[in-house]
Amino acid sequence: MLPGDSAHSIGSCVGRNSAHLGPVTELFRYRHVLASLTVRELRIRYKQSLLGIGWAICAPLSMMLIFTFVFTRAVQVTDRMNLDMPYALFAYIGLVPWMFFASGLNGCVNSLVSNRNLVTKVYFPREVLPLSTIGAAFADFCVAGSVLLGLVAYFHYGTPWSFAPTPAVLFLPVVVVVQVVMMTGIGMLLAMANLFYRDVRQVFGVVIQLWMFATSVVYPLGNDGSWAGWLISLNPMTPVIGAYRDCLVHGHLPAAGPFLYAAVVSLLLLVFGWSCFHKAGFLFAERI
Repeated sequence: MLPGDSAHSIGSCVGRNSAHLGPVTELFRYRHVLASLTVRELRIRYKQSLLGIGWAICAPLSMMLIFTFVFTRAVQVTDRMNLDMPYALFAYIGLVPWMFFASGLNGCVNSLVSNRNLVTKVYFPREVLPLSTIGAAFADFCVAGSVLLGLVAYFHYGTPWSFAPTPAVLFLPVVVVVQVVMMTGIGMLLAMANLFYRDVRQVFGVVIQLWMFATSVVYPLGNDGSWAGWLISLNPMTPVIGAYRDCLVHGHLPAAGPFLYAAVVSLLLLVFGWSCFHKAGFLFAERI
């Protein structure tokens, strides 16, 4: 946990000279505070836990097993999905980035309210708080992603399906950046909204669950010409999830049109969310 006296010292030394800085420059000067809060977030999350960060693997792996049982045994619809990979692998590649997305945003929602003392007593760019929860979720994302190597090896050597890596995997960092940009913009809007209206947290808990099933996380979705298909095509997370599968397994770059749409939407959300968050920052201490 970031000690109050250390945070106050940082604020007194740097805060007086930061008023004229832009938000990005100011955030860079407080990068050590961001790192400390990210580590604190991870420690709080796994404090007194037997598995510790191993839960980052258990969550998507258990969800993968559940959906694999449902779609391959209970309702048996995988034949109609026309997948070019084992369903378990399809589900896991969708679940890991989605859980990163959901965990990061759920942390952002309460990031200001749960740090009341820091917001009211210490000077630092408030953007650090939602970003620290995204950073902690990213650590979980990296740990859960490491299991993918084992899954690919299992299906490559234990089933008729085969895997051949291609240079498309080098595009994966771009996909991650687009997702993080989107999460940052949405996360700042959620953190600010929950500060002013505390029921945002409960509403978002429902929305994020519905959002998952409007994204190609565990079932391939497409625009079939209906109004529902049209709405699904507007979901910027669908091209992002698809891009992970394209780079990792399909062996080619994601479709330019949908991925560019997701990137533009992510950038617009970042600019809008960060601008609103920064402009309303002077109200945070009195509204918390």
